[in-house]
Amino acid sequence: MTSMNLESVVRKNIFHLKPYSCARDEFKGEASVYLDANESPYNLRYNRYPDPLQESLKDRISQIKKINPTRIMLGNGSDEVIDLIFRIFCEPAVDNVVAIDPTYGMYKVCADINNVEYRQVLLNEDFQPDAKQLIAAADIHTKVIFLCSPNNPSGNLLNRPEMRKTVESFQGIVVIDEAYIDFSSEPSWLNDLDKYPNLIVLHTFSKAWGLASLRCGMAFASEEIIALFNKVKYPYNLSTLVQQTVLEQLSSGDSFKTGWVNQILMEREPLATALNALPMVEKVYPSDANFLLVKVNDANGIYKKLVDKGVIVRNRNSISLCGNCLRITVGTKEENSVLIDSLKLLK
Repeated sequence: MTSMNLESVVRKNIFHLKPYSCARDEFKGEASVYLDANESPYNLRYNRYPDPLQESLKDRISQIKKINPTRIMLGNGSDEVIDLIFRIFCEPAVDNVVAIDPTYGMYKVCADINNVEYRQVLLNEDFQPDAKQLIAAADIHTKVIFLCSPNNPSGNLLNRPEMRKTVESFQGIVVIDEAYIDFSSEPSWLNDLDKYPNLIVLHTFSKAWGLASLRCGMAFASEEIIALFNKVKYPYNLSTLVQQTVLEQLSSGDSFKTGWVNQILMEREPLATALNALPMVEKVYPSDANFLLVKVNDANGIYKKLVDKGVIVRNRNSISLCGNCLRITVGTKEENSVLIDSLKLLK
């Protein structure tokens, strides 16, 4: 197990911050009369503030993920969690972060919003990182390294030994975003949390769980890092409706999610095969996610023609290493057939 001086990587004002104490923080349990939070006594289903720490939902997630609830933070999507990472660890106009390129675009957006320098390290032609290059890009003001695996938009798992070298060599925070891990055969980095106190692992309910509209992201880390998240996040960041709906979805465990994942995996390879057979397709990259990165002969033109036919994919032509590439989500068998038929009709 590696060690880390957490105080040295946290913004001083955040480390010493006295968080807002809401009414639901000061009282735990059930009561017959609530007169502490200036809520309306009417409209009983919606009038009470939600649990600020989402304890019931975290208890259920902990059973599924095999992680203690004290090591779980829930956000309004993973995007809230990513933004909080910048706000906790990065001093604006002073600190910087390092990230692979190409990768999920919200890391850079959050860096720009928080006035934090964003340093990109280009992946190789197989969309794989080099730990030495990542560490070389860092300096004394680098607080966070972002790794997305399986990566977006490339769809592949990052090389695990290179990731491990990065986690073990870097003295700051390493974020491993596993939004698509359910579609991969590799184990999650959740199993390594006890080894690396500088590690934050991100999961989401938006992909494999089919709950994108609810906006519920998960961060897993040491109790000390989770405590910092809870200090900085808004008190009631997940509504009661979101908490209850996710909890209902998890009431029978993860069997329904597993079924959906299996269906997507069954469709992924036939879709890749069908795409490879099309004359405008030059390459379909290997995928460990629920989407395919596809190199075509005219990404801009094909994208516009598909839009005209009511078929929407993602044009990644302007992204590093993704020239003339479309990112195509694996849909149902019927949706995939519509896509292939539409592409066959293009001239």
